[in-house]
Amino acid sequence: MIAFLEGTLEVKELARAVLNCGGIGYEVTIPLSSFDRLPEQNKTCRLLIHHHITEADQKLYGFVTESERDMFTHLITINGVGPKLAVAALSGLPVNELRRAVVTGDLKTICSISGIGKKSAERIIVELRDRLDTPDQLDAFVTPAQPGGDSRLRDAALALQALGQSPDAAATKVKAVAQNLTPDMPVEEIIRRALTR
Repeated sequence: MIAFLEGTLEVKELARAVLNCGGIGYEVTIPLSSFDRLPEQNKTCRLLIHHHITEADQKLYGFVTESERDMFTHLITINGVGPKLAVAALSGLPVNELRRAVVTGDLKTICSISGIGKKSAERIIVELRDRLDTPDQLDAFVTPAQPGGDSRLRDAALALQALGQSPDAAATKVKAVAQNLTPDMPVEEIIRRALTR
């Protein structure tokens, strides 16, 4: 399975992007939330990927943040909610707002998403509420100035979790390093400093 793609952003459109990775062009369907955070065309771009395979075809869905991909994978497990509708949901509402609507049972907000009716919204709330009713530690890196959060901090926290740290411990250590964060500090340095705490 493809976990992520990194390459030159050849095509940047509202619902799709094409990444040139070593001379191979990958067409990726993206939600509006990710489109807003893409770099300029012909710049280097990294997208987290969900590789969706069916008997009829296969498609790549791309996301700038882990929280978007997680929400997408949660949504497509619900009967009647396919990838197209999951992309529409992420295009219609920010992930944090969608999560809040599900956890609080806000039917009106979920129904405001194009293509989602009352029955689908009720199913989304019933099936996802328990799975989403835990705070996302990575949301701690979201600020008003950077609604998507600092991707370096999120990447460092995810790397620490991959190394066996609990989500709480990883978030705490990365937050401590973030106090002395400089604009040019690479993710590797953040991880190294976090591991010494």
